[in-house]
Amino acid sequence: QVQLVESGGGLVQAGGSLRLSCAASGRTFSSYGMGWFRQAPGKERELVAGVSRSGHRTYYGDSVKGRCTISRDNAKNTVYLQMNSLKPEDTAVYYCAADYTSQPMSISRRPTEYDYWGQGTQVTVSS
Repeated sequence: QVQLVESGGGLVQAGGSLRLSCAASGRTFSSYGMGWFRQAPGKERELVAGVSRSGHRTYYGDSVKGRCTISRDNAKNTVYLQMNSLKPEDTAVYYCAADYTSQPMSISRRPTEYDYWGQGTQVTVSS
C-alpha cells in the first residue's frame, strides 16, 4: 500500500512558476514509476509527466514539453514537478500517481495503469 500526498499548488500569474511535490509513504518507493496527471473541468485526465523507477527516464506531454521538469528523490520518497512559463490553460487539479512495475525504465501513459493516486492539488493560472 502506498499513500501519496501532493503539495505546492496554488494561484499564480501567467508566466510564473510552481513546484509541486508528492510525498509517498512506504519503503518501496523505488519500485514505482511515478506520474503527474492533471484534469481540468470537463476534460479527461491527462499525463503531464512521468519518471521511471530509477529516475533515469522521463516523459512529457506535448502541452508542457520544454516548460516542466519531473524529478524524484528515492531517498526522500518524493517526486517533484517543476512548472515554468505557466499558462492559463495549465489550470487544473494535478494528481500524483504511482505505478508498481518490474520494469526499471517503464513509464506508463494511461491513468488505468497506475495503482495509487494522491488527492490532488489545485493549480490556477490567471491571465
